[in-house]
Order: sequence, then structure tokens, then C-alpha cells
Amino acid sequence: MGKDMGNQAPTDQGFAPKQQEDEQLARQKAIDEWLPITSSRNAKWWYSAFHNVTAMVGAGVLSLPYAMSNLGWGPGVVVLVLSWIITLYTLWQMVEMHEMVPGRRFDRYHELGQYAFGEKLGLYIVVPQQLIVEVGVCIVYMVTGGKSLKKFHDLVCESCKPIKQTYFIMIFASVHFVLSHLPNFNSIAGVSLAAAVMSLSYSTIAWTASVHKGVQPDVQYGYKATTTAGTIFNFFSALGDVAFAYAGHNVVLEIQATIPSTPEKPSKVPMWRGVIVAYIVVALCYFPVALIGYWMYGNSVEDNILISLNKPVWLIAMANLFVVVHVIGSYQIYAMPVFDMMETVLVKKLNFKPSTMLRFVIRNLYVAFTMFVGITFPFFGGLLGFFGGFAFAPTTYFLPCVMWLAIYKPRKFSLSWWTNWLCIVFGVLLMVLSPIGGLRLIILQAKTYEFYS
Repeated sequence: MGKDMGNQAPTDQGFAPKQQEDEQLARQKAIDEWLPITSSRNAKWWYSAFHNVTAMVGAGVLSLPYAMSNLGWGPGVVVLVLSWIITLYTLWQMVEMHEMVPGRRFDRYHELGQYAFGEKLGLYIVVPQQLIVEVGVCIVYMVTGGKSLKKFHDLVCESCKPIKQTYFIMIFASVHFVLSHLPNFNSIAGVSLAAAVMSLSYSTIAWTASVHKGVQPDVQYGYKATTTAGTIFNFFSALGDVAFAYAGHNVVLEIQATIPSTPEKPSKVPMWRGVIVAYIVVALCYFPVALIGYWMYGNSVEDNILISLNKPVWLIAMANLFVVVHVIGSYQIYAMPVFDMMETVLVKKLNFKPSTMLRFVIRNLYVAFTMFVGITFPFFGGLLGFFGGFAFAPTTYFLPCVMWLAIYKPRKFSLSWWTNWLCIVFGVLLMVLSPIGGLRLIILQAKTYEFYS
């Protein structure tokens, strides 16, 4: 008996690591199938189109005429067009880099960062910025959703007793306590499609209603600020608004991860098709709103164009509702990668069991957190400029270029090399200048602000 045991033991030991490896792989696979980003890979190219439109065209579009009024005609048009071209280029780079290593997919922004800069450094560079963007957007959207609901209520029912904005933000949040439990990107496709249609609709309402109203009698196109310092600070802040308007890159790899891919049919083909459609829609939303809004109102335009337009009442009320629906979809698109990160850490690092309960608790806490911060600091414009420069500029304008240079190492002074460096310089300028203007705005607005009003 003892002899038999002796014979048996070594073979068992040889067998164990293989079995452990298989178990580990099976566990990894089960976890990947549970995590929101990698769980279903059967998206069509048009999913990528409307996910990208929803991610890109934020409520930021409504502050573009105001940004134009602080930039002026010349610089304003240049910054808008340059941003459109540069961000399209960096988006193309990310779509290309998603599968540049044969047999591997970079499903998340930070995985690409780790490949470019190394395991640890990649995480430190990408994750904080991506989180600032995604959580920042969710908070800003809580405020926007609440504000637009309040505006809708005030327009429809003028004789009603005024309700605090705080309550409207809570009403808006209540939708997310339900929607946040949709497991993955493909399951929010319907929400996202509705959001994309809405963004086109309210952008169109914004500029057609402006045209209908006509150029205001006492319109002025000079800078609003009376001092030179004020003009310069406003200029910087407006740069942040523009950077914020082009911020879909933080979720682009995550969206691409939902598209099936084979060596013959790589995911970049359908993804890129979707991106092109999305960018045409973005141009149709952004340029008319920014240029026509500024042309009609000059420098007296509000930081949300819909506030400048009060008539026809039913149309503007509708536009505000559209904003609410769109922001609901946008919030979900930006929250999904955050859910993915939190769930990955809990399941892979802290060894929690992947369960519905875990998801329920984590996601509700997240929605509650964004709601609370939104209620506490609702000075929308300044926050936008501040965060816009800090995190949006890097992740959208130049981080993809830095990765491209690190991975592909194009020849010095070649076209690719110059293009990337120009984007990097433009992006760094945006990153440094816009928070300065945004911070000043926050300070000015905070003077008159009462908490939880």
C-alpha cells in the first residue's frame, strides 16, 4: 500500500499544475464573460456609430456658442475645426492600435497604456486621467440632467411653485439607479441609440430656433470682459469647453471591444465605419450650433444656448427634454468603463465572487456618489473648463499620439512624426491653459454660491 502511494504521488504532482492552470484559465474566462466590457462581442458597426455619437456629443455642444463668444470669430473657428481634425486623427490611431499585436485585443484604454509604457507606469498614466474624465462627465451630466429637467418644468408650468434644482438632480439620478444594472455595452445599445437621435434633435432645435429668432438688434462680437486679464482668462476657459466637447476617446477601445473580430475581418473595419458616421453627425451638431448661435447673439449668449432661447416655448421645452434623454444615455456610456474597473479590481484583486449582488451594491454606490457631488457643486461652466483641460486634453488630443510614437516609432521628421508632435504640442497647450480659466470661473461663481440651494 505504502509502495503504491509512493508511486502515485509524483504523477499527481505533474498533473496538478496543469489542472490549476486550466482552472485559472477557466476562472479568468468566467470573469471576462461577467465583466461589462468583454462579456459580449457581437456588436454591429452601427452600434459603434451611435455609441460614439452618444459619447462624443455631450451637452458640451450647448456651451459652444458661449465658447465662441470668448474666443472670437477667427480663433474660434480655427480651434473648432482643428479640434475636429485632431481628435478624428487620434481616434483613428486608437482604433488601429486596438489590435496591433496579432492575437491580442486591447479592450481597455489602460491595457493599451500598459503595452506602450510598461505594466506599472501605463496604469499610473492612464487610469487616473480616464477616471477623472469618466467620473467627471458623470457628475457634470447629473447637473445637466437636473438643470434641463428644471428648465422643462419651469417652461411648461410657469405658475407652479418653484422646485429646488437639488430635487431635479435626484429625479434624474433615480433613472440611473435602474439603468446602471444593465450588464454590458450591448445591452445599453437601445438607450444609446435614443441618446444619439436626441443629440441631433436638440442641436438642430438650438440652431434652427436661433435662426428663427434672427440676429439680435444690439448684437456685439467684441470680447465681453472689460479687462485684458478677464479676456485672456475667458479665452483659456473657452478652450477647455471645446476640449470637453470632443471627449469620446475615453470609451472608444471599450466600445470597439464589443465588436467581433477575426484575422480576416478585424474589428477596426466596422469600428472605423461607425466612427466616420459618428464624426459626420458630430460636425452636423457642433458647427451649426457654435457658429449660428454666436452669429445671432454675439457676446450676450448664455453658457447654455437653450437658456438664451425662450420662445417658442413648446420647442425649447422639448429640446430640454431631449437633452435629458441624451444625457441619460451618455451617463451610461461613461459609467460602463468605471463599473468595469471597479468590478475588475473587486473580482481579480480582492477575490470577491462575481455576483449580481456585488454589481447591485457597487453600481448603486457609484450613482449615489455622482449624484451627491453634482448636488453639492453645480457650477457647471467652470467645472467643465477646469476638468476639460486637465484630463480631456491628454486622453483625447495627445495620449494616443504619445503611445503611437512609443509603439510604432515613426522615422524622425517623417510626416507621421510631425503630425504626432504637432498634436502633442496643441494638446499640451490646451491642458495647461484651460484649467487656469476654469479655476478662475469657479472662484468667481463660488463667491455668490449657497450650498444645496
